[in-house]
Amino acid sequence: MEPTSSLTVHRQIVSLLQKPDPVILDIGCNDGTDTRKFLELCPQAQLYCFEPDPRAAARFKKNMDLYLNKVKLFEIAISDRNGRIDFHPSNGNGDAKEWDLSGSIRRPKNHLVEYDWVRFDNPISVETRRLDDWCSEANLKHIDFIWMDVQGAESDVIAGGRHTLTNTRFIYTEYSDQELYEGQQSLQAILDLLPSFEVVTQYPHGVEGDVLLRNTSL
Repeated sequence: MEPTSSLTVHRQIVSLLQKPDPVILDIGCNDGTDTRKFLELCPQAQLYCFEPDPRAAARFKKNMDLYLNKVKLFEIAISDRNGRIDFHPSNGNGDAKEWDLSGSIRRPKNHLVEYDWVRFDNPISVETRRLDDWCSEANLKHIDFIWMDVQGAESDVIAGGRHTLTNTRFIYTEYSDQELYEGQQSLQAILDLLPSFEVVTQYPHGVEGDVLLRNTSL
């Protein structure tokens, strides 16, 4: 489930970056809420945003209308392959109708029990790219920070971005040890996939949490 990210967290991250124009990747940017916070705190940031859900991407463009000249939106999923991939869009019941914050390239599993008011519609085919290949084409050799909210697909992003992540200073990602989505990796498994990273701050909440990681090799 999408956590409510406080402005304090964003301020902490920007202070750690220690530069006026950091390169930031917002992977799973949804409607641009976090993108906007980073721009407000760091107006010169170079922001590259990724969102495969067409509903969320449409809201991003509407909400970020005044900022579109400062950010680049790519309506694709970041994963471990190039081409097309099934994306499972979320929806909700009652007041949560049009809930699009839980969609994933991973099929829902325990999410169906933990959050029974969220439903998942039929999968749709979306474009997907490996992070390493996308960064190579964009000529991005060094990343200051990755904000990753990919609903259980963390290991997919890592598998397709091993080279990029060795040149990434900080990562902030959501995690769950409950396998909310099929094949979702626990926090410890994510850390095992990122041996050069250490935990800066952990933010547990319920069956999920967020963690800020620092690359100790940079």
